[in-house]
This record gives sequence, C-alpha cells and structure tokens, in this order.
Amino acid sequence: MLKLLPFFILIQSIAFSQGKMLESKVYQWDELAVIKRPQGEARPILDGTTPHFKLCKIHASTLLPKSRMRKEAYTQENEELIIVKEGELTVTIEGKTKKLKAGGIALIMSGDVRATENTTDSITTYYVFQYNSNEPVNIERGKNAGGSLMLNWDEVAFKAHDKGGRKDFFNRPTSMSKRFEMHTTTLNEGLMSHAAHTHNAAEIILLINSKSTEKDSKVQETINEKWHNAKVGDVIFLQSNDLHGIKNVGKGTCTYFAFQFE
Repeated sequence: MLKLLPFFILIQSIAFSQGKMLESKVYQWDELAVIKRPQGEARPILDGTTPHFKLCKIHASTLLPKSRMRKEAYTQENEELIIVKEGELTVTIEGKTKKLKAGGIALIMSGDVRATENTTDSITTYYVFQYNSNEPVNIERGKNAGGSLMLNWDEVAFKAHDKGGRKDFFNRPTSMSKRFEMHTTTLNEGLMSHAAHTHNAAEIILLINSKSTEKDSKVQETINEKWHNAKVGDVIFLQSNDLHGIKNVGKGTCTYFAFQFE
C-alpha cells in the first residue's frame, strides 16, 4: 500500500526537485569557496532556477598549465557559455578548435561534442554558465541560428556612444533559449548605463578588465531599490522582472559583459 507523505514534506520534496529560484544579488569573487582539483581549482558561484530555466548554474574553473578538465571530449548536455577571465583556453567544438584569450567567449549548443584544454605554461581561469530550459531542447533551432560559436575579444567591433560604447557578441535563438543576447558595455566615469528598469528576461553582468587601466574598476548595482557594490571578477545575477540598474563609481571607464536569456 502506498504510504502518503505528510503535506509539508511533500511540498519540500517538490521544491527541492524543482530547484531553488535564484536571488538577485552580487556574487563576490573574494567570497567564493575554492575547491582544489588535480587539474586546478573550481569556484561554485550560483545554482538554481529562473522562470524560463530549470537549471541556471555558474562556476569558475582554473586550469593548471598543460592540463585539461576532462581527459576526453564529451557531448554537451546542457547549453553552456564560457568566458575567459585570464590566460588562454583552447576550446574544441565539433572538431573546430580555437584559442580563446581573456575576454574570449564560447557558446556551446546542447548535443555538440566539445573539449577544453590549457596548452600554455601559465594558469587559465574561465567562467562557465550552464543552463537548461523548462521547455524541450530544440537542437534544430540552435543549428538554424548558427550553431555553437567561438569569438575572441578583438574579433568583435567596438561601437562608441555618448556614455562610452559597446561590443555586440550575439543576439539569437539557441538550443535552450528563444532569445539569448550578449554584449559588453564600456561606461564612462560617474554614469549609469540606464535608469533602473525591469524586463522579463533574467540577466547576468560580469565586470572585466578590457585594458590595464580598468583593473580597479568599481560599480554599484541597484537591485529592487537597494545599492550593492561590485568589482572586477564579481558576478551580478538579476532575476526576471527585478528592478535594477548599474553605475560606474570608480575612476575612469569600466567594462562589463551583460547577457539576457529567456
């Protein structure tokens, strides 16, 4: 005979199986746990859900010189975005290989065979963003939109504007997203990119160095009318429809990746 669970345990079980809805906040690099591995280090950053994704997970990996995260290439299950923080990462997707330097990105469609390796004599650190849609995976949609993508920083044109400028990396459907848009913004000192606003898509912001003078960049992010400090290396997660805006509070320009997905 089937034994019924108490109601509160049943609700807890359902919530756990569905994952925890992610909180809009600044995930600070200096506060991340460091997990030692034979190949280097791992830093878990966040793991949860959004209204459009049953999995939204971010971590950072550091590879020692002449090492790789897995011994063999494997088939990508979740969709994945890689952003190189420092060093050089050799990425192979479906037989195509590219060396990605700091600021380089790889967008990897679900179902593609991939491998990552550090072939240099220095350490390499990169962010890994993994996500899985609530809706069925649409591999054909991802292929029709261009498939997996690898780009280095210098391959993307800079477009100046009155507040600084931007680089548009991509804006397209993927195997897991109806729309995935990513760009970088370079923001002049003392300015806000936009007034505080909301949108249906969840968003991630990652402050980086685009030049040596930006290594001490600082910003403040307003989230639901409360200001939070962030610096280079920190990850800002903004949940769907939460009120937010970013301001450059450091000296000189700052540059950050911003990407939305739904």
